[in-house]
Amino acid sequence: MSAPLIDAIVKAQTTEQRQVAADALAAFAKSEGVVKSVAIIESLSPLLENKKSVPHREGALLALGSVANVFGQAAEPFLIPQMPKVFELYSDKMVPVREAASVASKAIMGLPTRYAVRLLLPVIFHAIKESKWQSKIGALDILSGLTQTAPQQISAALSDIIPIISEAMWDSKPEVRSQATKTTTDCFNVVGNPDLISSIPYLVGCINRPEEAAECIHQLASTTFVTTVEEPTLAIMCPLLVRGLAERTPSIQRQTAVIIDNMCKLVENPAHAQQFLPKLLPGLDRMIEIGASPELRNVAERARATLVRVGGGEPGSKDQVVTIAYTVSSTQVLETLKEKAKFVKDDAFSATALTYVSTLCAELIASRNFEKDAWVSSIVPYLAVLGSASEVAAFADEINAFYVDYDAKNALSNAAVADIEEGELLCDCEFSLAYGGMILLNKTRLNLRRGQRYGLCGPNGVGKSTLMRAIAEGQLEGFPSPDELRTVFVEHNLQAEDADLPVVTFIFNDEKIKNLDRQSVIDMLESVGFDKEKQDQAETKIDAFGNVEKVKSTRKLSRKELKEKQKRRAAAKKRGEEVSDSEEEF
Repeated sequence: MSAPLIDAIVKAQTTEQRQVAADALAAFAKSEGVVKSVAIIESLSPLLENKKSVPHREGALLALGSVANVFGQAAEPFLIPQMPKVFELYSDKMVPVREAASVASKAIMGLPTRYAVRLLLPVIFHAIKESKWQSKIGALDILSGLTQTAPQQISAALSDIIPIISEAMWDSKPEVRSQATKTTTDCFNVVGNPDLISSIPYLVGCINRPEEAAECIHQLASTTFVTTVEEPTLAIMCPLLVRGLAERTPSIQRQTAVIIDNMCKLVENPAHAQQFLPKLLPGLDRMIEIGASPELRNVAERARATLVRVGGGEPGSKDQVVTIAYTVSSTQVLETLKEKAKFVKDDAFSATALTYVSTLCAELIASRNFEKDAWVSSIVPYLAVLGSASEVAAFADEINAFYVDYDAKNALSNAAVADIEEGELLCDCEFSLAYGGMILLNKTRLNLRRGQRYGLCGPNGVGKSTLMRAIAEGQLEGFPSPDELRTVFVEHNLQAEDADLPVVTFIFNDEKIKNLDRQSVIDMLESVGFDKEKQDQAETKIDAFGNVEKVKSTRKLSRKELKEKQKRRAAAKKRGEEVSDSEEEF
């Protein structure tokens, strides 16, 4: 049935007529359904290779673009394999074919979810490395587009991307070099490290203009690094650092070693630094061995020690320690999908769709992304035609829940270390924490022992206060009850009306302890340095030596604040409460 429509595409006299015929073919395919239309997609593949006929090549490209538009992600597993041929036609001798190749590639590469980036990169890399210059430009342009639609995924893949695009920046064609420079800049900009934002043009420039490396190193040597350094930051810095270590000028070598030392002190995950050890250690070892001065060799030794420490130890050493992470292959995921997808038939279409979904799910597991939305968008669009909407939705939820639990069990197992802390075990629980619809912590283990001090560290917005508040309010799953373990959450800020209260009054405003014996509270305060005078003060602080001091502030009260304060003091006196006369400012 589709043969006459394909013939109409080939026999059309103009590009406009071929586009109309291609749209007609896509409409017919839509009416047949994606399962039957796989044969249509496969029948277009030989037309792409017809070197003697422009209508065949152009028509097939237009048809692939139209099919991609009508089916969307449902046809993605069958269209992506056509991309190598599409990229090749970017370099066709005929302009209409090149233009059609651009249209088809953008239609097809616009289908995948952002979680499919790792799946698309091999196709793009092949075009950049092996194809003619026009195809390289097309592939680089597609990669630039992905930095806008999937910035986090591109950032996570930079260690693989940078060697490929760096090579393209040395291409013999100026057009390729120009596009490669633009793509490299787009890729570097997704890193988001504020310490490097102003240096990105220099980092890009020194890749294909080595003479600029010294200036870039000089600028970075004076940069104060304060942001946590992760794999993407190391990935964009590595080419410059390798070049700096190879410089003959001792001052440049020294500055490079200083940069490595300073940056690596901010690396928290050994797995992020480990893969860069083989690239940076040889240069540092050479400096240590033949450095021009003892001071230069000492700087190199410090940088090497820091790099090895944050990278988990010497490469290849039995004592090397990196963050333990389990891996799940796409083949293993596929077996799980087959086992649980009872509604899926055993046929070629279903096998291809499940294989594609298993690859997407494996990438989600590798990136430790267990957000429900990510899993739904990686499963439902591709399996929607294989079952009812309710079946497919329930299946996506089941797979997501399965791997959330799988992650929790394996993370707990892999994170288990020798417990060297002393003291009575107060808490050993596993919990999950969410804020609104966002999962902050999933199946996280909390272990607390009496007599130990613990710090909770993390950037703004990750849930530190939410976790402490949940503990204080008894909302943390598995945490001991107030009968077993008492908790007090001291907020980092106070309401204005609380700031003027004497210490004892402030304490008894707490619902949990307001029924305690007043004298016992006073006795406890006195035992830690709060005598009668200090108990009456509204604001106090405790210095590093445990001494209690009054807090004086130079901010004068506004007229409105002064009136409100006078009213509160008058009301307190009326109730018979003692009011300190020393309260003049706060």
